[in-house]
Amino acid sequence: MSTGKRFQGKVAIVTASTEGIGLAIAKRLAQDGAHVMISSRKQKKVDAAVDQLRSEGLSVSGIVCHVAKEEHRRTLIKETLNKYGGIDILVSNAATNTHYGPLLSISESGWDKVFEVNLKATFLLVKEIAPYIEKRGGGSIVLVSSIAGFNFDILQFIGAYGTSKTAMIGLTKALVPQCAQMNIRINCIAPGLIKTKMNAGLWKNPDTYEERIKGIPMNRFGQPSECAGVVSFLCSEDASYITGETIVIAGGLSSRL
Repeated sequence: MSTGKRFQGKVAIVTASTEGIGLAIAKRLAQDGAHVMISSRKQKKVDAAVDQLRSEGLSVSGIVCHVAKEEHRRTLIKETLNKYGGIDILVSNAATNTHYGPLLSISESGWDKVFEVNLKATFLLVKEIAPYIEKRGGGSIVLVSSIAGFNFDILQFIGAYGTSKTAMIGLTKALVPQCAQMNIRINCIAPGLIKTKMNAGLWKNPDTYEERIKGIPMNRFGQPSECAGVVSFLCSEDASYITGETIVIAGGLSSRL
């Protein structure tokens, strides 16, 4: 639940934010007073999400953005600056998985695509947007990793995806010194099994669901809004002395590297 207008006058970019965790984050930041630029690779999804959030009285705009494409990232930044005059918050949520199965069976092109979207594009977004956040006097960046970056037993057939998410945790740490000099805090969240469309196969089937929650101490899947609340906290002044950290949102699932 929103705690008020903690981001009044602030501008946020949230990638892959037309459904699931990304949409929940965009909604929460907007509820907390931010102007939010949402994005997705499909115009239809962007339009639907913008209409939904605007119908709730929230200040949002949207644009098509494939984060692995430089021209798309450039347009995302340009349109945000044109619309709102600056950038204070970046939430990098876009990710892909190209391979389901034993890790050693992944193709080279499949491996490259996972790391191009999940890690390289995330780094480039930070690199390209951080100077604009610095111009505003500082702000906050949150990267969205995954429990798969910690726990390979739970999701053993998406090893490349998990490895890219482990690397994102390292990237967060590596960016701290320079971001701190720019008055930017950078943190990371690692969602566990969350009730999203992407995970529908794991929770819509009662038998599969019961099997999956056996390993979760809280005995349930999480909700996208539970991730959004943590992001709002990390971007707020309540987290003013927190940077370089990864918060696991997984109902108690093991998260030790």
